[in-house]
Amino acid sequence: MLDGFFASTVVQSALLIGGAAAALSGIIGVFTILRGQSFAGHALADISSSGGALALLLGISPMAGFFGLSLLGGLGLGQRRRADSSLVAGIMLGAGLGLTALLLHFAVSQRGVAGAAVTIMFGSLFAAPPGAGAWALGGALAGLLLIACLYRPLLLASLSEELAALRGAKVRLLDVLFLGMLALSVTLSAMSVGAILSTALLIGPAATALRLTRRPPAAMALAALLGVACAWAGVALAYASYGWTPGRVWPVSFFITACVLLTYIIAAWRRG
Repeated sequence: MLDGFFASTVVQSALLIGGAAAALSGIIGVFTILRGQSFAGHALADISSSGGALALLLGISPMAGFFGLSLLGGLGLGQRRRADSSLVAGIMLGAGLGLTALLLHFAVSQRGVAGAAVTIMFGSLFAAPPGAGAWALGGALAGLLLIACLYRPLLLASLSEELAALRGAKVRLLDVLFLGMLALSVTLSAMSVGAILSTALLIGPAATALRLTRRPPAAMALAALLGVACAWAGVALAYASYGWTPGRVWPVSFFITACVLLTYIIAAWRRG
């Protein structure tokens, strides 16, 4: 059922994009949970769908569209106190989805982009544009490098803003930089499982890891490994599904999110 799996350039691209997105999202997800900004991550994911729809309408790279709008949303949230971010995120989420509906309407009616809504909302790893894998890998490496540079002050600010400020950390700047990294991880996840489901890669593996260990470094490493495992397992299962219903491939995003949910359930069960 997996004959020719690794020899397929489409599969290679899917594994590269999915792995890069999952690794970065797993690490960023741990910070997101520690900072209590899971809802902000979900809001940025939905806002990014507007960028993806705009990219389809303009005929430009979907990745540029996803990142552009999610970055604008992240910068908007970064100008607010963390306590107020959920309120602002809720407003931005609704506005983003409304704008997505309008842009998708124009993309379908004026440009005739078939399957635009499914591609933007639920992803299409097997239909990624040429070169997307290299861009995804480069973006993930850039995000990981920035995390490495900011790790100590960012972790301290995530656990206690007051203590971080007393230690001389620029908390507001860290908030803005973190939301920029969150926007990048949401972008890569949107390329993998779609804008609507990208929160699964952001929060699922991180939540699972934090159930198994309370040490942040270990949780980040475990979240990245779990995310990559779920992404690659999802790609393999989607590839194999061609033999279950000949001529049809089941959605990769379904398998990835199902694997994420299964790992969380197992971790929760083991913890009692």
